[in-house]
Amino acid sequence: MENLERNRLLRLAMPWLVMIVFFAIWELACVVFAIEEIILPRPSKVFEVIVLRFDILLKFCLQTLWSTVIGFGLAIAGGLLLGLAIGASPFVYSGLYPLLIAFNAIPKVAIVPILMIWVGVGFLPAIITAFVISFFPIVVNVATGLATIEPEMRDVMRSLGATRTEILVKVGIPRAMPYLFASLKVAITLAFIGSVIAETVGGNNGIGFLMLSAGARNDAPTTFAGLFAIAIMGILMYAICAWFERRMTKWAFRGELVS
Repeated sequence: MENLERNRLLRLAMPWLVMIVFFAIWELACVVFAIEEIILPRPSKVFEVIVLRFDILLKFCLQTLWSTVIGFGLAIAGGLLLGLAIGASPFVYSGLYPLLIAFNAIPKVAIVPILMIWVGVGFLPAIITAFVISFFPIVVNVATGLATIEPEMRDVMRSLGATRTEILVKVGIPRAMPYLFASLKVAITLAFIGSVIAETVGGNNGIGFLMLSAGARNDAPTTFAGLFAIAIMGILMYAICAWFERRMTKWAFRGELVS
């Protein structure tokens, strides 16, 4: 019992220990090799900028966070519906899946200028880019989850008088839930990438716009502060998705890894 508790505490402490070591090596390398601040600022300088300009960073971060969350929410709704349709119908699969693959192969940075022509500069391009870039993983994973239903299970359900809709609701959707949440943890990080790309290419707000402006002034510490802010938001949103996954798919977790 003591070993299990010690291992649990060690797992909780490991990310912080690794982070401390990483930043210590980074700081030491900047000092020892006399790296110029414009090339690679020291972590201590970046943290100083975060403290001094916290209100400004918070304002731009909230703009990016809202556009990402809205785009991500739309991707969940659309991806879940389309994934269910593709997984439930071979005709929909044959018709739409190749089109989805072709669309996903397009670099998302290439569609931002088109979005700027269609909807203008500002909030909407970031939302749409976040939606587009996080949509595909959700669709694929939901469809894959439905495809894992064994034919024997379908036959048993049909022999009990279940319709296709009942099989989908009572067996297919629960079976697809672990796949859905696995895709959400990937999609939320992609959604941040989409928002920041849109803000960097043609935005007038958000953390991407702040980083672009700081880069134009050769303000490397502020640029790195923006990177840190994006990383923190991504970790927090990932943790939220993991929390919901644990609560809604407990049956899919058979135990904790211990050593």
